[in-house]
Amino acid sequence: MSYTALEDRYENGMRYVRCGNSGVLLPAVSLGFWHNFGGVDSYQRSMEITHYAFDHGIVHFDLANNYGPPYGSAEETMGRLMDDSFRPYRDELFISSKAGYDMWQGPYGNWGSRKYMMASLDQSLKRMHLDYVDLFYSHRYDPDTPLEETLQALVDIVRQGKALYVGISRWPLEATRFAIEYLRDAHVPLLIYQGRLNMLDRAPMDEGILDLLEQEKVGFISFSPLAQGLLTDRYLNGIPQDSRMRREHFLKSSMLTDALLHKLRTWNSEAQTKGQTLAEMALRWILQQKAVTSVLVGASSVQQLDKNLKAITLDS
Repeated sequence: MSYTALEDRYENGMRYVRCGNSGVLLPAVSLGFWHNFGGVDSYQRSMEITHYAFDHGIVHFDLANNYGPPYGSAEETMGRLMDDSFRPYRDELFISSKAGYDMWQGPYGNWGSRKYMMASLDQSLKRMHLDYVDLFYSHRYDPDTPLEETLQALVDIVRQGKALYVGISRWPLEATRFAIEYLRDAHVPLLIYQGRLNMLDRAPMDEGILDLLEQEKVGFISFSPLAQGLLTDRYLNGIPQDSRMRREHFLKSSMLTDALLHKLRTWNSEAQTKGQTLAEMALRWILQQKAVTSVLVGASSVQQLDKNLKAITLDS
């Protein structure tokens, strides 16, 4: 079935935010492929979610080499989506990928070496059926590889035309400061920092990351903005049988303590007094923080994505 995007896709309330000191405008809400777009998931559902996203102004799709499961399969889904739906709209899309976590066996399939970073991006481009990505990240800080090696790989990737911009994810403060200076001196400035920021995890604020990014005019994008579902109404009355927490993988039932449940219920009541859901309030809280450009939301359905989009259309 052929796909034609809605002509009014940029008139549906999406807000675009300048990313640091750059020409890039990112949607306030971006779509992450960490879950729900792998080989174990329904391709039909992936099409429905991404079509709905693009039709409502979400132009940023965020991936990584090992998103799935299995590893690589989210990027393969993106490749199918490019061929089936999005090829005519490639220049409207802002597609990112990353390398830094384990991807293949052996000494060159992990961390931040030049060999791994470059080989991984070449593989990612093949899986996604792309000539380049708009943004390529170092997915995590590597304490053993010289920072200069990882950063120079990013510089050379841009100079080779395989990425337009570069980012880093979850780097500590001083390493981030070094990266900003190194990349600026190489005339490939750091575009964005990706970190976990939500009402339950404020580490980028507490560690001074957001202060540094604001000072240096670098963007920030938050992943896990809803704390994998904790900052929704899903767990206010216990753990549903079909929930992510029940699977005891990324989200453990031991996390849902009485103290946390009390906090969530208090926040939920506060949100209701504002005419919002807990999720809407949580997303808006992030977008109000300094240096924040966008929030990355996952979605297992069109209905879930639609709920998240309400966070940017509410009156302030």
